Amino acid sequence: MLCLLPFASAQWGGRGERPLPNRSEFPMWESAKAFKRDVFTFARIKYSSAYGGRGGRSNRWSNDYPDSDWNFSYRLQQMTAMQVDPNAKLLELTDPELFDFPFIFINGVGRLEFSTAEADCLRRYLQNGGFMMVDDFWGEEEWANMQYEMEKVLPNHPPIDLPYEHPIFHLVYDLSEKPQVPDIRTWRAGSTVENHGTPGDTKPHYLAYHDSHNRIVALLCHNNDLGDGWEREGENHDYFMTYSVPWSYPMGINIIVYAMTH
Repeated sequence: MLCLLPFASAQWGGRGERPLPNRSEFPMWESAKAFKRDVFTFARIKYSSAYGGRGGRSNRWSNDYPDSDWNFSYRLQQMTAMQVDPNAKLLELTDPELFDFPFIFINGVGRLEFSTAEADCLRRYLQNGGFMMVDDFWGEEEWANMQYEMEKVLPNHPPIDLPYEHPIFHLVYDLSEKPQVPDIRTWRAGSTVENHGTPGDTKPHYLAYHDSHNRIVALLCHNNDLGDGWEREGENHDYFMTYSVPWSYPMGINIIVYAMTH
């Protein structure tokens, strides 16, 4: 288990749009000048959505943003030998800069809808060495939607549900089981499973898409909200100790290190 102390982070108890927090409320550090062009940057994708597009209030690409991105970048810098940029990046899949980042993160994908251009860019990105982590979607309906959208990207490449024995669960932190992290509101309500419509199988699944060389190019963390464990670490000590420390950060670090070394 990680040995961490929580630091203060912005809190948000309402619904709908939230103001961006002040960056000065989060840890900052200077990257070594010799590694200025080689630091790892946490890159989040801003995608189109069936909820109403990029401007809609319910557009869920921004779940946990930017708190989780900043907090996770700090913990990755703190807990590994990696040099990490404190300022995470926000990109669209059609951005020419996409191919400058070996790792991308997509969140809240239950109603995600890739345009043809986005699917084409993502396919080229994954086929050229990129790695995508997908988080925060639950239940049968959201999984069916994500499968449909991924078929646009990687047709005829069915995902494989990684077994607990897979190295990704043991690479840096040897996890005792596949992590499952609910958001803080669900936890406060006394549940461990978020209600996103049709529940079906409520167990955590880590569904991997492979390329023709058997390299994992995309990992979909289904029935999970690992990012809330990153975002909310300063809000509630019990949530931090129950989810952030033993599950969210270790699993996130394992995924990043696996993506960068395999």
